[in-house]
Amino acid sequence: MKNKAGENRRDFLKSCVAGAVVAGVGGLSQMGSASSGPVPGKSKVVIARDAMLYGNGNGTSSTPDSSRVQKLLDHAMQTFYETSDPVAPWKKLVRPGEVVGLKVNTIAGPGLSTHNALVDAICERLKQVGVKASDIVIWDRTNHELERVGFQISRDGNRERVIGTDDKSVGYEENASVHGSVNTRLSKLLTRTCHCMINLPILKDHSGAGVTLAMKNMYGVIHNPGDFHDNNCCPYIADLNSIPEIKGKFRLVICDAMTACYEGGPGFKPQYSWKHNGLIVATDPVAHDYTGWQIIERKRAELKLKTLEEAGRPPKYIAIAADAQHRLGTNDPRRIAVVEV
Repeated sequence: MKNKAGENRRDFLKSCVAGAVVAGVGGLSQMGSASSGPVPGKSKVVIARDAMLYGNGNGTSSTPDSSRVQKLLDHAMQTFYETSDPVAPWKKLVRPGEVVGLKVNTIAGPGLSTHNALVDAICERLKQVGVKASDIVIWDRTNHELERVGFQISRDGNRERVIGTDDKSVGYEENASVHGSVNTRLSKLLTRTCHCMINLPILKDHSGAGVTLAMKNMYGVIHNPGDFHDNNCCPYIADLNSIPEIKGKFRLVICDAMTACYEGGPGFKPQYSWKHNGLIVATDPVAHDYTGWQIIERKRAELKLKTLEEAGRPPKYIAIAADAQHRLGTNDPRRIAVVEV
């Protein structure tokens, strides 16, 4: 198994070179610049990092600097969309009149949830391209989970809405959505409120799936996520992400990799977390999750921990999501162009 994991890491690093990576993935780089032209036939993944994101560079602060978060978001989006204008990427992503959902991840509580500063930065850019504040919906499973990480619940039609599916004004669809192994009811925020969604997961380890990234974050849009954890969450994650309402509405992944988790997830355990100081942007959720998986594996190797496969929880859902039946993206490192800035 060690040889196989080592081959995976070597293949990934080779693909990074082929994909014009300007700094080693997982390296301790500060924000820089990169040439990131399109690579035909490849899924692009941008990793933007700022070593000073938490202030002094040694990770002692628990809260990232909001102004640096805005700059980091702009750097990531401008690189991904190949523009020098920080507003231009959002014009390509959304249109005025659309209701835009920001699906955050707050299940781990303070310390390992989507940062408020990132959400604020995204909202600022959305409003600058003509999306009304009332057409932005920040949401997750429950009001309680949102509130305990600092989001203030709001149903106000004059500002951004912040709300959980469990709110009495929302709830889940009565009719089930079925795809493959998954039979579930979707949040009405997904089906009835939002025209499109931006996925804001965390870079972290998971006790069952191996990692919980973009695709696993969709467990937060259904009423019965506990039913889909057997067999390393396979094929449930892939089947869930193939449901038309999910596949059709999610336009972009912006992974909050500012604080990340390499062991003991999905809950927050400070001893197994580290300041990765980054964001990961992609439109291909499979390529995104493959890239995040490799970052976590390298952190585990650095700390002389077993690979996730050796630990009995390989993230095999990633390959299933890429197979001929699901076609949700690519997990082939030769077809992933990673750019780190």
